[in-house]
Amino acid sequence: MSDITHYLPHRPPFLFADEIVAETDDSITTRLKVRPEFDFFKGHYPGNPIMPGVLISEAVFQAGSILMTKIMQRAGAGDKGGTPVLVRIENARFRSVVRPGDELTITAKLKSRESSFTFMTGSVKCGDRRVMSVDFCVANATADGTTG
Repeated sequence: MSDITHYLPHRPPFLFADEIVAETDDSITTRLKVRPEFDFFKGHYPGNPIMPGVLISEAVFQAGSILMTKIMQRAGAGDKGGTPVLVRIENARFRSVVRPGDELTITAKLKSRESSFTFMTGSVKCGDRRVMSVDFCVANATADGTTG
């Protein structure tokens, strides 16, 4: 997890990546073990626990933020870029539920960059089972909360 927290400001209990398992210049793949003790399972369908779709999406957005940070560092921007924030979600498709004990493979791929905006596509799988896909955009927020 220490490698993850170097690139992402999130911390438990709102960190949805356990490790980086693969990366290229324009993509990253992370892994998340969906542990039964995650707090949200206490209230999200008690007796039939299902990981909320918004948190599955958050796992993709966090992978994308890690990718964006790595791209900026390679470009020499270092930590001067601000905090990565989500600014757009499009075409989210959920295909399967996620339950305690599942292991998710989360991929974010760069589509394009425009100024401080990074456009990506993401997907989540559990083994061979497709869980979700989404297009999204991440930008850098400055200390005063502005982007772009």
